[in-house]
Amino acid sequence: MNASAQNGAISMNGNRKIFTVSETDAGLRLDKFLALKMPDFSRAQIQKFDVTKGEGTGPSGALAKMSEKIRTGDEYTVSVIETKIECPVPESSSDLELDIVYQDDDIIVVNKPRGIAMYPGAGREPDTVVGALQNTVPLSTIGGCTRPGVVHRLDKDTSGLVVLAKTDAAYRVLVKTFSEHDITRKYVAFVWGIPNWESADISGNIGRSSKNRQKMTMVKVGGRPAYTKADVINAWPRENISELRCTLLTGRTHQIRVHLSAHGFPVLCDPIYGRGNSRLGSVKDQELLEFLKDRSGQMLHAEVLEFAHPITGESLKFKSRLPFDMRELKGILNGDTDI
Repeated sequence: MNASAQNGAISMNGNRKIFTVSETDAGLRLDKFLALKMPDFSRAQIQKFDVTKGEGTGPSGALAKMSEKIRTGDEYTVSVIETKIECPVPESSSDLELDIVYQDDDIIVVNKPRGIAMYPGAGREPDTVVGALQNTVPLSTIGGCTRPGVVHRLDKDTSGLVVLAKTDAAYRVLVKTFSEHDITRKYVAFVWGIPNWESADISGNIGRSSKNRQKMTMVKVGGRPAYTKADVINAWPRENISELRCTLLTGRTHQIRVHLSAHGFPVLCDPIYGRGNSRLGSVKDQELLEFLKDRSGQMLHAEVLEFAHPITGESLKFKSRLPFDMRELKGILNGDTDI
């Protein structure tokens, strides 16, 4: 047996990659083997590549079946097909101006306002983050035309920092960065209740509710593991309201909102997990009551985003000031007139 077979050697020739199966990988399905060796590509993308058995055979040879079991010493040539999708620029009903915190040739970081969706969808307003950016900024279309450049998302009514990919290379690395949770994301939330702790690690699987498919919930069986670290920043016992800083250790849909609500600290003004208006009856301060009644989006803000640049590897850290409505809320709670 040669050394290349033992080590699973890889060689490259332009857009072709040649893999030699090692003893460790023997017995795997071909598609799983290639997914392990080519982490920058999704399984769906790999399925579209031309894969032939035998070094140097090229795409004109007999194509290998993705379902076949591989053996030690087998050599596979993968012809990488880079497809560039031309996406139409969506029309915007108004000149939506976004707060661009940072951008270079590969990425763009935006401070998303509350009330604006990340990308178009059924029943959504025409103005979106993606729509506004596509008018002036090239975004990677590797993930499709519906969500170009989107590697993570914020709920429509959550404000704060979000990064998008401008190039395909940046998109692939950022997707991997988020999937491996190799990124720091911190949020500020105003919640009902006063915790009897200063810091807490909240865990529990999150899955879609069987009663309401638009809603997520904590589940004992199934779902996906989720971990949130919560720290108390401020507390106003008279109003029964606290300010928390939440660090995401995973990134599940509605994770912070679900975790906090399930543990008795629903986010203020959250229309889905905030327990409706059941808490408003206890609010004595008229100014606070009017503020809470007038809000239509949860008091949750993505404050900190820290990660390695997908191309240069440079450490990047961004911090966003609380939006005006959350500063107004804090001013009311503190009795301040100057926001």
